[in-house]
Amino acid sequence: MITLKCHPGIGEIVEGEALVADDDFSARYDLDRINGVFSRPQHKLHGQSYVDKILVLNTSKGGVASAWMLHEMKSRDLAPKAILFNRANTILAQGAALAQMTMCDRFEGGDVTGLIRSGDKVRVDPKQGLITVER
Repeated sequence: MITLKCHPGIGEIVEGEALVADDDFSARYDLDRINGVFSRPQHKLHGQSYVDKILVLNTSKGGVASAWMLHEMKSRDLAPKAILFNRANTILAQGAALAQMTMCDRFEGGDVTGLIRSGDKVRVDPKQGLITVER
């Protein structure tokens, strides 16, 4: 078991399976929000479902549209359980707060996309800034 420390985040404690890529994230341009999969062909997670996963990605991109899309996905039960970033932008953090979606960033020990692997079991405690990873 591995414990990672990050900047205190937002949301509730969640547990789930990690889906990881050293790629950026836009809820507007990267996702098919109707079917719950990554749809942009150039994205490293193309074709994979993000629903109920702990997404682990480099950074967020996009603005207000990406932020409200998190809320829209959550309202239809087609959202990730949490999103972990190396660095999130403030607009997407506001969107995650509105959606009541767990989000953390700024990890100690390096690039989070290299510290967690797809398929790992992950527990995210955003208030404590602690992520537990079980391989």
